[in-house]
Amino acid sequence: MSKKISTDNIKELRNKTGAGMMDCKKALEASEGQIDVAIETLRKKGLASANKKSTRLATEGLIESYIHAGSRIGVLVELNCETDFVARQPEFSKLAKDLAMQLAACQSVQYVSKHDIPEEIIEYEKNIELGKEDISDKKLDIKEQIIKGRIDKRLKELCLIDQLFIRNPEITIDELIKNHIARLGENIKIRRFERYLLGEGLENKTDNFQQEVKKMINNK
Repeated sequence: MSKKISTDNIKELRNKTGAGMMDCKKALEASEGQIDVAIETLRKKGLASANKKSTRLATEGLIESYIHAGSRIGVLVELNCETDFVARQPEFSKLAKDLAMQLAACQSVQYVSKHDIPEEIIEYEKNIELGKEDISDKKLDIKEQIIKGRIDKRLKELCLIDQLFIRNPEITIDELIKNHIARLGENIKIRRFERYLLGEGLENKTDNFQQEVKKMINNK
């Protein structure tokens, strides 16, 4: 029977290594709760310093594109690193391509991370949840817990770094980036992206045009 890993154990390991919470949890589970063994595991993987590197300035990088089969979906993504040397590495280019493909596959994603979501969007989602009938008769504290859980889930659906990596669903995009930070030795940031859908917005314009024609006919 494996030893249960507590939140305090995870926090302790994170404070000692600077590695991500999920990486610490996995290392502790693999070492059956032995902090020293877990530290050694994280150091071997290079993850012990990934979080510290993630605060460094990243102004180099590249813009990658992906056009899906049939040419109906296109994506541009800007991926930043610290030096031009890393930007030219095949592994960095492959990461950028994988991210572009991920964005083409996950069309509900609108932002890189929660920090990029405007406050009015968060308030809008809260108002939708507040108006749902299934929580109308709940006590206030329970209602707030339910809404918080639903909002957190909804915001994750909108964010790229919270998605499961389509090529390896055992890790998130956030973990994928940290793995590459550890491997390439530099901070890596997804700065921005743009998704293009063939014909997007044209239907509304057609509807508006038809309405205008009807008005013209009715006014004659």
